[in-house]
Amino acid sequence: MSAFAKRQFSFADWEMIHQGQKLDPILQTISDFLDNNATIIDGIRRDLERGLKNPDRGRDGLTPEQVLRALIVKRVKNWDLRELRERIADGITLRQFTEFYSKPVPKHQAFNQAFNRLTPETIKAVNEMVVKAAVELGLEDGKKLRNDTTVVQTNIHHPTDNTLMWDAVRVVTRSVGQLFEEIGRRVEGFHNRTRAARRRMQEIQRMTSNARKSQQTEKYRALIGIAEEVMTSARKVLQRTKNVRGKTVAAALAIAAHREDIECYCALGDRVIAQSRRRVLEGEQVPNDEKIYSIFEPHTDLIKRGKVTTPVEFGHKVFLAESAKGLITQYEVLDGNPSDHHHVQPSLEHHKETFGRAPEVYGADRGFFSEKNVVSCEQSGVKVVCIPQRGGQRTAEREAYEKSSAFKEGQRFRAGIEGRISVLFRGRGMKRCLTSGRERFELWVGTAVLANNLMTIAALMNKRTRRKRRKTADVTSSRKTPKTRPRKKKTEQAARQLRRC
Repeated sequence: MSAFAKRQFSFADWEMIHQGQKLDPILQTISDFLDNNATIIDGIRRDLERGLKNPDRGRDGLTPEQVLRALIVKRVKNWDLRELRERIADGITLRQFTEFYSKPVPKHQAFNQAFNRLTPETIKAVNEMVVKAAVELGLEDGKKLRNDTTVVQTNIHHPTDNTLMWDAVRVVTRSVGQLFEEIGRRVEGFHNRTRAARRRMQEIQRMTSNARKSQQTEKYRALIGIAEEVMTSARKVLQRTKNVRGKTVAAALAIAAHREDIECYCALGDRVIAQSRRRVLEGEQVPNDEKIYSIFEPHTDLIKRGKVTTPVEFGHKVFLAESAKGLITQYEVLDGNPSDHHHVQPSLEHHKETFGRAPEVYGADRGFFSEKNVVSCEQSGVKVVCIPQRGGQRTAEREAYEKSSAFKEGQRFRAGIEGRISVLFRGRGMKRCLTSGRERFELWVGTAVLANNLMTIAALMNKRTRRKRRKTADVTSSRKTPKTRPRKKKTEQAARQLRRC
């Protein structure tokens, strides 16, 4: 039997289904939608089988259906892995939705390993298939499109040069200690300098603004010296233990893993030391693209969007394109802090691929404005381009256009994407990525978008069903109601009484 094959129903499963427990209407509609679009599962299956020599053999693992449905529940409910496992194990309806039924639910580590095997490309392809299926069902016509960008934070503390050097010293020291435990002995020449590094870091952190002018340089010089000593000593340890082999296979793998960690964090520590020396000791203005903001999430970017409450954000900029019904038809995790006006033309091309034509209304904020983008939208067939002009003197024609009712209505439509971003942040947990690595960051954003699209489709399908039922009920009641003569109005009756009198 295949480790990822769809399991056969047991009598216990059959009995559970006939207990009369009904799913939540939204989850039931999502389940029916996934059942009717079975090709969505193919990409999930390929990711789970990637790298396996014999995927058709071995013990039973999580099926692609269980992985996808559990991932959807996790993002819809915004649960962590432990709560996800407990809720599925305790709830009959969630067992039915995730297709576990009477089978034992694995530990949260199994869900984590399965989710980590998925790739961002697969989730993006699944999102595109979901949107196309919604278009085929007639749930979205693509007449309107609105865009915006936001920032999803990485899971890091606020970076400063002294805290980053402290992170590098303590992590490298810890990894060297773990390496010593695996090989069973210490290597001469490496000293634990975490206490000295922590004290220098705390002294810098506690300085007042006046003290920084006279004491900061010396404290930073001392901290840089400690960090350089630790990095140099750690590399000497790697050189002296390069021929050491573990007694068992597990020990050999552990030694290799610790050596790889030491090499990685030493390289990141060197970058932190270099930028600290350039900025503090040499007084150089280091460009943002040359800085490192975390040794744990080195892919983090510094984003400045001119917000009063959050002038500086650490994470990645994300581009979102939403249709009129609330479907996110396109999302992109961007590198650095590019200008928004670069995304207008690609979003139009993607919209044409999805719906077969350009939108009639295109809404975005003033960050997307440029004369080239306005002309490009008009040439593509957009009737109303709702992008306010950014800076410069407006012509009389431009002022009249921005005061027109069509432009104002389009701007009111554009404001709806701000609410969608808020829902993604608060309801789907997209505000801060709690996983590590750039690939998992994109996976985090993609699964939040997927959960939003599936819930939107489910709400639209339920609304259509209620409308059909109401129309059917009205037709049935009109057929059963007997025809009666219309009642005379009271005014006519009063007039007749006056004539008789």
